[in-house]
Order: sequence, then C-alpha cells, then structure tokens
Amino acid sequence: MSRALDQLIAALQRLPGVGVKSASRMAYHLLQHDPQGARHLADALVQAVDQVRHCQRCHTFTQDEICDTCADPARDDGLLCVVETPADQAALERTGVYRGRYFVLMGKLSPLSGVGPSDIGLEKLLHRLQGDAGAVVREVVLATSFTAEGEATAHVIAQLLKSRGVKVTRLARGVPVGSELEYVDLGTIAHAYADRR
Repeated sequence: MSRALDQLIAALQRLPGVGVKSASRMAYHLLQHDPQGARHLADALVQAVDQVRHCQRCHTFTQDEICDTCADPARDDGLLCVVETPADQAALERTGVYRGRYFVLMGKLSPLSGVGPSDIGLEKLLHRLQGDAGAVVREVVLATSFTAEGEATAHVIAQLLKSRGVKVTRLARGVPVGSELEYVDLGTIAHAYADRR
C-alpha cells in the first residue's frame, strides 16, 4: 500500500465513529470510483478550515464576525438557549420552534478529561447575560445533552445563574414521539413521569 493511501486512511479515521475498515472503504471508493468527488471533498475541507470561525456573540460556526442568527433582529433577545456544540444549535434550529438567541459552550464539563468551567466558556456566558446593546435576558434554556457530563454542566450553569437571579429552565426529557412504552428504557419512563405536565 502507498504512503499517500495510508495517510488518507489515517486521516479519515479522525472522524467520529470511523475505524480502519470504514476509513479504508471510503478511501478506496473515493480513489477508485470518485476521484473528482475526492478533490471536491478536499477543497471543501480546506475552504471550511480557512474560512469558518466562531461567532463573536454566540460562538457557533460562521464565516462572518456575527452569525446569521445573532444578526437577525426578529429573534427574541430575552431568551437565551445554551447548547454544547454548533451541531446542537443546528438541530434545535431545524425544529423551527425556538426563536431566541443562543450561546454555544463548545463542550461540556468532564472532570475526568480535565475539562472545567473555564474550558467551556462560562465567563463568556456570564458576560453575555449582561446584555448585548442593552438587551436583558429574562430566561436561559439549558439544552445540554442528557449524559452524565451534560447533566453536570446543566447543574453547574443553573446554580451559577440562579444565584444571579436569572430564570433557568431545562429541556424536558421523556418518551420519544412514536415509540411504544414497553420498548422505552426505564430511566426515560421515570423521567417522563417525573416531568409530566
């Protein structure tokens, strides 16, 4: 096998969930069946790495200093949703139900990995709550994941904000739409019962 092919396979393995077999399959497919697609992928990656940066207000990905969501005057300045990643923000946006502003943490607390409050931008979040152009945040919606780290992150942020008199809410947990109760795990059922309305 050539060194260039080995490097391509190793590079593809950097993607989450891609092991040696998947990376090899992708590399062989691109080189054998879609060399033009491989060049397009390479060009798009270089362009994204060179041009995409973090929004100065919410820290999501953008090509401008301020992202389109932060620049939108129709958004509700009094509502701030805290998410872990730009991908989480994009998922929430696709629902079409949220019309407030965002703050992207760029991670979650993980003491075992050495990720503490300063690593996820909690100081920047507090600064953001002081208001952009006089706007007052009346509610912060915590939309972190429901993993142990996500729950710990939400708890720390909630305690920090409540001590400053900010209303804090959390996304509800529950039974997924379209699922049958007998197949839902017990933890999800317990949370759904506790959070019933």
